Order: sequence, then C-alpha cells, then structure tokens
Amino acid sequence: MGIAESTPDELPSDAEEQLRSGEQQLELSGRRLRRLPSAVCALSRLQKLYVSGTGLRELPEEIEELRELRILALDFNKLERLPDGLCRLPRLTRLYLGGNRLLALPADFAQLQSLRCLWIEGNFLRRFPRPLLRLVALQSLQMGDNRLRALPAELPRMTGLRGLWLYGNRFEEFPPALLRMGRLHILDLDRNRLGGFPDLHPLRALRVFSYDHNPVTGPPRVADTVFLVGEGAVERMAERDEPTPRPPPRRPARAFEDEEEEDLLIGGGSSRALGPPGGSLPALEAAPGLGT
Repeated sequence: MGIAESTPDELPSDAEEQLRSGEQQLELSGRRLRRLPSAVCALSRLQKLYVSGTGLRELPEEIEELRELRILALDFNKLERLPDGLCRLPRLTRLYLGGNRLLALPADFAQLQSLRCLWIEGNFLRRFPRPLLRLVALQSLQMGDNRLRALPAELPRMTGLRGLWLYGNRFEEFPPALLRMGRLHILDLDRNRLGGFPDLHPLRALRVFSYDHNPVTGPPRVADTVFLVGEGAVERMAERDEPTPRPPPRRPARAFEDEEEEDLLIGGGSSRALGPPGGSLPALEAAPGLGT
C-alpha cells in the first residue's frame, strides 16, 4: 500500500476529524506533498502542525496566517529555503527542520522571539546563522550533521541556551566562544576533528559533555559533576571522590508535548518521536536515552 497523496490545495479527508479533537492539531506526516495545501494556511486557530517526511519542497508565504501555531515539524523533507512568512509566527516555540537541504536561514528568522527549541540537524549549513544570535529565549539548539567549522564570537548573547548539539560537523579546534557559555547544561561535539580541549571548568552549569569519535587521547578537565562521553571518560569518572550523578539525555527524542524545555533537556515527561522516512512514520513512544 503506497503513501496517500492529497491534491495540492485541499485538506486530507481525515483533517476535519483531527481538528475536532479540540487541540487544533493537524498531522500530515508521511503523505506525498510537494507543497503545503493552501487550505492549511486558512486554519488560523491551528496550534500544532506536523508535516514530516512528505517530500515537501516549498512552503507558501501564507504560512504566516497561522498566528496561533506553537509547534511546526518540517523535518525529513526537501526544503532548500524558508519563506519570510515562516518568520512571522509570533507564538511558535518549537521548530523542527532537520533532514532538509537548507544552506542558510532568512534574515527575518530573528523575529521568532518565542522560539525555545530549534532542530536544524542534517542540513548543509557551512556558517552559523547569525539571526540565531538574537534569539535570547532559545533553550535547545540541535545543529548536528552540518558543515560548521567555527562559531561566532557573539554566541554568548544567546543567554537562554541550555542544550547545544554540534556533533558531526567539521570543527578542528574547540570554539573559544563556547568557554563563555556558562549556562550550558549539555554540549555535544561528537564526530568532529578536535585534537584537544581547553580546561572546561568555566562551564559551571555543564552536566553532560560528549566528545566521542574525535582524534583526542583523553578527556578534558571538567568539574566532577559533569558526565563525560568519549575516550577515557569511564576511567576519568571512576577516579572521582564522589559518584557521578545519573546523566540527563544527551540526545533527547524529539518532544511534541508541552512540558517546560528543561524537561526536554533532562528527559522528563513523555516524548513523541518520528523517525526518518522508510521507518514507521506513526508516532513512536519512547523515553529519551543517552545513546546517539
């Protein structure tokens, strides 16, 4: 049985039933959609929109009409650019853009001042998008599997950031700006080209640091309260006087519930995760774990 395909401008036949739930949620994931049906943009009260793994290639400017939208999932599609209209969603708190073909973000992306969780992993970003520096409320930033080689010196402007995932990029040196991110709880630099680390004690709030699959010979110097993942980590933590606390998740499953973002970072509450196309596209109920 193939994946259902809707005509370009109409809502799928089950949309009305979905919207009757009272949650103002629409699930379009797994359908064949080259572009978003125009009728979706007329749902002015919609709060949650999932359009993952559909083959989507473009979004209409009219998406800005979804003024009540809180959660927008567009991952595992074929988007090469984002319309300016997406930057005019005043209530958007969670945006999932992983697994697309994005080279950059629009200059107006900084208007998304309610955004607290942004996943943009698995794209083609070569430079850190500067509009992100103005998102001071952002708490969770997932930028793994891009092509970044450096981070801007202004990164500490992002004072709300608690979780930063940079695995699978092209860093050859530890970015100096990270040493001034004193409020970070989770930092993931797996699968880069790092040959060493500075003393990480300035990162006073750090709880998990992952550096696996880098050409380093041992772990960095960190506070005894930091859970380490990488070469020599087990031995280093065994030497500590106090037992290392149970770690929060290093890579949380993509969360769709309305818990506080701190719950997302430390694994509280339930999660609803979607895998890439080819697997099971319905929701997978799973507790976030530490593994990659």
